[in-house]
Amino acid sequence: MKIYTLFLFIFSCCSLFAQEAEQYTDPLPVKRCTDFTITGKGENAEWQKTNWISLQQIDKGKQYETKYKILYSSKGIYVLFSGEDEKITSTFENDFDNLFNADVFEVFFHPDPSTPLYFEYEISPLNKELVLLIPNLKSGAYGWIPWHYTGERKVKKNVYIEGGKMQPGAAIRSWSAELFFPYTLLSPLSNVPPKSGTVWNANFCRLDYDSGSMIKWSWSPVERSFHEFKKFRSIRFE
Repeated sequence: MKIYTLFLFIFSCCSLFAQEAEQYTDPLPVKRCTDFTITGKGENAEWQKTNWISLQQIDKGKQYETKYKILYSSKGIYVLFSGEDEKITSTFENDFDNLFNADVFEVFFHPDPSTPLYFEYEISPLNKELVLLIPNLKSGAYGWIPWHYTGERKVKKNVYIEGGKMQPGAAIRSWSAELFFPYTLLSPLSNVPPKSGTVWNANFCRLDYDSGSMIKWSWSPVERSFHEFKKFRSIRFE
């Protein structure tokens, strides 16, 4: 009887582990769309083709709902973030500043998981950006900024603030960021552009400093750093 009970316990634990593993191993389907103009609000009808996906809060602190959507077209990839908030905790006034020391949404694309080379993008509630190519060798996350980052190679971005002004320290209710990543910018990476059936690894994250310390949200099950690229989850282009 004791052996049978032990068997049931082990079986239930294995089943639970398998369900959790499946949650992280099944690629997220990315639906195809036609190109559209971004406003920061995610109001274009194309966004109705896909559902919101929640980010999980990693650290203890203020509980802000945070979610994202993703689509792709023949020209690039669209990402939409939305997050509850109480204030804009950022004073950075320039693109390519150390935005990660303040409130940001972040995107990571790892098109070829066989190499430790991936793309990182950060957007602040003040509509400032940080664009990096990360050669994560020897656990080092130092990156390179893009060359000739102009015209059709630039990320299209727009931020919308709900309930307040776009200024440092402003009291707000939430903020959203709508982004378009052209394949011409990602082209130095292999496995770009994606085709129907192409699988990439990726992550979608948030940092918030309203409580005075860093609070992290993440889609993939990272622990301490968003640069744990081996833990990124898979996305599949339909």
